[in-house]
Amino acid sequence: MPRRVVVTGIGLVSSVGTGTEECWSAIREGKNGIEKITQFDASEFACRIAGEVKNFDPLQYVDKKDVKKMGRFIQIAMAAAEFAVESAQLKVSPEEAEQVGVYIGSGIGGFEVIEREHKILLERGPSRISPFFIPSCIVNLASGYVSIRFGAKGPNSATATACTTSAHSIGDSFRLIQHGDADVMICGGSEACVTPMGVGGFAAMRALSTRNDEPHRACRPWDKERDGFIVGEGSGILVLEELEHAQRRGAPILAEIVGYGMSSDAHHITSPPEDGDGGYRVMRNALRDAKIRPSDVQYVNAHGTSTGLGDRAETIAIKRAFGDHACKLAVSSTKSMTGHLLGGAGGLEAGITVLAIRDQIAPPTVNHEFPDPDCDLDYVPNKARPMAINTALSNSFGFGGTNGCLIFKKFE
Repeated sequence: MPRRVVVTGIGLVSSVGTGTEECWSAIREGKNGIEKITQFDASEFACRIAGEVKNFDPLQYVDKKDVKKMGRFIQIAMAAAEFAVESAQLKVSPEEAEQVGVYIGSGIGGFEVIEREHKILLERGPSRISPFFIPSCIVNLASGYVSIRFGAKGPNSATATACTTSAHSIGDSFRLIQHGDADVMICGGSEACVTPMGVGGFAAMRALSTRNDEPHRACRPWDKERDGFIVGEGSGILVLEELEHAQRRGAPILAEIVGYGMSSDAHHITSPPEDGDGGYRVMRNALRDAKIRPSDVQYVNAHGTSTGLGDRAETIAIKRAFGDHACKLAVSSTKSMTGHLLGGAGGLEAGITVLAIRDQIAPPTVNHEFPDPDCDLDYVPNKARPMAINTALSNSFGFGGTNGCLIFKKFE
């Protein structure tokens, strides 16, 4: 029998707050973190707004000697991991170190480092490239640094599956614990792509909103006046733990993770199929893995990026996966407040989903003013809703048609 796995810690860093409770409080209150870009001069860009992490000081979480060795995505992951491990009251002893693993991914990694060092190469020559260039930008170094920080000697891995990265990291960690390869996993994702190439690349695809004069109203999932998504940065890290291990050490149990699904659209590199087939199948697979009925779920934290094709396809997918029960679900997109964290999105949103279960409150979808008639589910418009949530689902869909779905349940 697979072992039961629970969530004992959550660490969140996003545009609405640095720290789990600060971030969650802002989400519950419907506060918006999308503002004018400050990290570079975006005056000539089509999109000049983003969900930046505000006033982030890496020296609060990383030794001064190590800061210059880390890309921003690593620094933010280190902060989120500190919050997660602290909230889990986890101490990694030498005796248990081999049973504690780290699995933190990123969709793109150290984009700002690559841009900076490329400029140095062109202007000053190859001899001036930093010796820290490679380890400060490659995707798996967030996981590597976190494992070093906590002395975790178990499985150490990273995935890069675009916007599904964090969901896959958490789901794979769930499986590792289920099958005995670890007792504890520090897992999730991190992203910091508010850079000229990051924003410029997505803008060139015409994927981003250009509502530059109204940044708080720019990201509007399910709304017929949406005009694209908003790039966000941040990290979401969970501490997953085998149930009996958590109980033995008196750890706080926030929820149980009971289901994980994966699927591929096998359709197009960026656009989902109109019938939402990949999204439907990933939810079906997660429900099957959890051994629960669609009617057992009360809340869905949707991928909900604020793009026409994506929002409609996910709506159809939810209807297919849940049938008549779809109209009874509370479905929200917290990206409407944080922006889209790309590889970090699933970690942030999995954390929010667990907190929704903990506090029995469905977070809102803000900016839901003019409903798209093709998107006709209950999107918890504009205001959080106290409600009974026993079981909740978190969706992540990524470029390349890669999908992940996580199911969490109130611990009993």
